[in-house]
Amino acid sequence: MIRPILEIIGLRKSYGELEVLKGIDLRVESGKLVFIIGPSGSGKSSLLRCCNRLEESSSGQILVDGEDITAHNADLNRIRQNIGMVFQHFNLYRHMSALGNVTLALRKVQKLSTKQAQERGREALNRVGLSDKEDAFPDQLSGGQQQRVGIARSLALRPKVVLFDEPTSALDPELVGDVLNVMRELKEDGMTMLVVSHEMSFANAAADHVVFMDQGLIVEQGIPQKIFGQPEHLRTQTFLARMSAH
Repeated sequence: MIRPILEIIGLRKSYGELEVLKGIDLRVESGKLVFIIGPSGSGKSSLLRCCNRLEESSSGQILVDGEDITAHNADLNRIRQNIGMVFQHFNLYRHMSALGNVTLALRKVQKLSTKQAQERGREALNRVGLSDKEDAFPDQLSGGQQQRVGIARSLALRPKVVLFDEPTSALDPELVGDVLNVMRELKEDGMTMLVVSHEMSFANAAADHVVFMDQGLIVEQGIPQKIFGQPEHLRTQTFLARMSAH
């Protein structure tokens, strides 16, 4: 059996009395695009944020390439270089150019020289189709371009896995396609991605594996044809029917 690049074992997360993750088990194989769908409040974003320790799980384990990142002595800086994160609201520094945003962690965390960082930063911007925008500031870019800078920032660290938390939900509809195209190209390049999103048609077309979560649990998972075409659980059926009605 191939060792998964990301393995989540018995993950639980509570905020006080409220348990938002109730024992999640999930294996993500290298080079796969895994989509997590489910209603708001089902624990999807909490799961992602636990995967790079932006939030601390209450119990369970998360292994990245065989290393337990939930261990108390785990090196968070190193972990976050292996696990990129693309946020819903871009989280770019307004006072820095696109290239500045992409190279910041390369210089500060990976300690690359300015020259090395800029080379790698330009390569990442090129991958997301923004070579001509390296000097632009976030306020000079569309939402879709800002999100692509966010993706480039993740890619520049050369992570083993990239997590996408609702990457298109803050975008105008006409800008969504550009971001999804970048994600499609990354998949073709063999990038491992774990995506929380409501873009059902994209999930159906591009995902290798779809996970349906509800109320802090994985209700069912499988290939897109199964989840979208023949969902077994009533909760999955109800959710998908509601989504397609929108």
